[in-house]
Amino acid sequence: LFPAVSGNTVPIFNMTIFYVPEDLELGQLAFQLKAYDLDNDPLTYQIGGIDTFYFSVDSKSGNVTLRNSLDRELQARLTITARVSDGVNNEVSQKMIIIVEDRNDNAPVFQFLPYNAFIPENTSLHSIIYTVFANDSDTGNASKVSYGIEEVIPDNTKNHQLFYILPNGSVVLNGSLDYATNTFYQIKILAKDSGGLLHNNWIVQQSFNYLSLTIEDVPNLDPRFLNEPYSGSVPENCDLGTTVLTVTAMDRDTGVNDEILYDITNASVPFVINVTTGTITVREPLDREQLPNDEVLLEVTAHEKHPDIHGKEAQTSTLVTVLVTDVNDNKPQFYNCSLSNCNFSASAQNNFTGNVIEHSSSRLPVSNLNIIAHDPDKGINSSFELSLQGPNAAAFSVFPTTIVGSGEVQILVQNSSLVDYEISHVMVVQIIANDTGNPTDCCSTATVTIDLIDTNDHSPEFPQSTYNLSVMENSPNGTIISPNITAYDPDSGVLGQITYQLLPESIRKIFTVNATTGALLVHNGNLLDRETRSIYYANLQAKDGGHLVGTTVLEITVLDANDMAPVIIGSYFISVEEGQNVSTQIQAIDNDEPGSLNSKLGFKILPGLFSNNFTINADTGEMHSKEPLDREALEDERGQMVVAVMVYDHGKPQLNTTVNVTITVGDLNDNIPMFLNQSYEFSVFEDSPGSYVGEVKATDADQTEINSRISFRLERGSGSSNFLIRSSRLGPGNYSGQLTVDPDMSLDYDTLQQKFFTLTVLAENTAADNAGDKANVSVVVHILDVNDESPTILPDSLQDVSVAENGTQQGLIHTLNAFDPDTNHSVVFEELAVTCFKGDSSAEDVCWDWFVLAPNGSVLVNSSDIDYEVCDRVLLTLRAEDLYTEKGNRYSQNGT
Repeated sequence: LFPAVSGNTVPIFNMTIFYVPEDLELGQLAFQLKAYDLDNDPLTYQIGGIDTFYFSVDSKSGNVTLRNSLDRELQARLTITARVSDGVNNEVSQKMIIIVEDRNDNAPVFQFLPYNAFIPENTSLHSIIYTVFANDSDTGNASKVSYGIEEVIPDNTKNHQLFYILPNGSVVLNGSLDYATNTFYQIKILAKDSGGLLHNNWIVQQSFNYLSLTIEDVPNLDPRFLNEPYSGSVPENCDLGTTVLTVTAMDRDTGVNDEILYDITNASVPFVINVTTGTITVREPLDREQLPNDEVLLEVTAHEKHPDIHGKEAQTSTLVTVLVTDVNDNKPQFYNCSLSNCNFSASAQNNFTGNVIEHSSSRLPVSNLNIIAHDPDKGINSSFELSLQGPNAAAFSVFPTTIVGSGEVQILVQNSSLVDYEISHVMVVQIIANDTGNPTDCCSTATVTIDLIDTNDHSPEFPQSTYNLSVMENSPNGTIISPNITAYDPDSGVLGQITYQLLPESIRKIFTVNATTGALLVHNGNLLDRETRSIYYANLQAKDGGHLVGTTVLEITVLDANDMAPVIIGSYFISVEEGQNVSTQIQAIDNDEPGSLNSKLGFKILPGLFSNNFTINADTGEMHSKEPLDREALEDERGQMVVAVMVYDHGKPQLNTTVNVTITVGDLNDNIPMFLNQSYEFSVFEDSPGSYVGEVKATDADQTEINSRISFRLERGSGSSNFLIRSSRLGPGNYSGQLTVDPDMSLDYDTLQQKFFTLTVLAENTAADNAGDKANVSVVVHILDVNDESPTILPDSLQDVSVAENGTQQGLIHTLNAFDPDTNHSVVFEELAVTCFKGDSSAEDVCWDWFVLAPNGSVLVNSSDIDYEVCDRVLLTLRAEDLYTEKGNRYSQNGT
């Protein structure tokens, strides 16, 4: 026995490095282990190592398939140990390197989230306001990221153009910001890579994120005053520091809300304003009588503590009217002048001299006296009483006994027997003017010296010692008051011839007498004003030829004519919140004769836009609204109602004055939004992400912008997640909601059980205190079918057909059928090829015209030359076509 030596060699691996794409699907061939053996022994393969987790190997063929998914971004290089055996020699091991090839399977990922920025509203154009960064962990083009802006909220054309983004992710301002218009923006930013292969398709990966921008207010607006106009009153002689009123201004830059400082800009006014509170107080002693006018007009300026963004002072001004009311702080005094041209600023006088004829008739005035009594206070404070004192007070009386403001004072003969030249040539009286409403400094005294004039005997005598006459005020010159007032003189001849004249001489400016007849007439009717003086006393003198005189007293009463229109007291500006009633009283006076129809006042509301909303008491002037006021009923954007009230007297002709009552009605948030339609119905095509669906509209009747603001949203429910709604303002209190398909949603008509969605849209007032202040409306959205499915030839209609030769069988021999799931389709059949066979061999084109395929699927015999011996089998290749296809493939799979 001889031993034998075997020459069998061990197998050797061909490759040690493999490349596998990371998107390889499970179960697919990754690579093949190959080894060669010189002896051609059958080989078996195995693999080992940690990374064999990803692979399985077929031991006979060496095919390695994928068992678990690969991810290059987690592990780009794998190592396994491959073993091969020829069944003879020891097993051979070899380390294998698997390189995982990159595929575009990662979208860009935004870094350093969240993205929030605060920017001032005056940020300059083309400023970089924020930089975003997204990282793509793929390689090559698939890792190159570009950026774009998809959406800007609030969503409108202007806002979308307000920003743009640079290739490096820097967001740039492309317009101007305004805090008053928008305080917040949200920018939807798209990051996408440059594309790459994934599952053998070119794919561009993208992702979204949001940049939130908060706009910071800057001081660029002037302040404004609240509750204008301003008016107040304060009594004269009040304490220094007395508060008149407070003005208030606010910074219109609400985000800054700078401190407001106040000052009075017009000079030489007796008031001062608190620089921080706006309270106006009395700075100097007030004397109404020394002021040019009862009303003092202040110009108040409000300015912000800090400069605006331009370095200038932000300020605004308003006018404040302060009425200085009268206090009884002046006593009456006497002046030597006539009432029409008296200068009360001159020094008062205490001594006067006049004369009177002895034994003058009772109530005859002392001549050559020009005494005016005057109290500079106002209204009832200027009323005072007159009386006489002194050694000869019993012989005279004073007229009038009461004066309001200013008046002429006369000394009248009361007891003519005491007025006797033989007893005393001179008589003296004191006139006491007493202001009873001013007990501390009430009185003034004027001494009147009266020189008596001696008379002769046998003077003419009048039948009456006093004549009571009357004349209408403003009577024309020449008006006859009395046709003749005659005296009797017993003397005869020249001594009995009587001429007449009026005394005192000052009375002749107003009245005149016919020297021959004694007729009394008006000389200057312009001086007859009852409101200035209601009674005149005159001495009518009759002189005979011997210069002896007789006198009588004329008491001339000036009758009232309706020549004074009513005077309105005060102004009427009223502010009230809506839902409240308004009450006020119109105050007026009439300076015609008290207690007469000329001074009796009436009130009425003149026809106008709001005249039916109010009533007024015709006698008292009390005005009331008929019902609570509604701000929404007013078209005026300021909410103002102006009612014209006429104040009239009852005289003839009737005189009147008109005053406007301005009521400013404040707005309350008392209306909820209302949809313009009770329901809405829209339609949209399937598979149209981001498409516009329709628009709903709602209104809010409140009158201010904040109270009428509307926001729309979809109520959570079936199908609501497929849609988005965005709100936009159409006008005051008028908003629309644009309904669109969510850009991330694709609706498939063929897979929907119901072909419509019923949505509920809510309209909410964002300023409402009550969360229930909202309206809802039903919106039905129909999904419309798009012809996007390919037709399918029914398999049962592709069965083989037998036909007899030599033209013994003609016409229809078979019908093809196809199915198309689209609702609107038109399917036709098309013949693609004809193949002729005899046995297993080609019969060339002998059978090409034997059969014809009609568009409706009918297969017809087209020839009588069908010959079995030439061709025993005909293969028709065909397909179905949907003529109405809008999207996708219009053809079916080919059939035979």
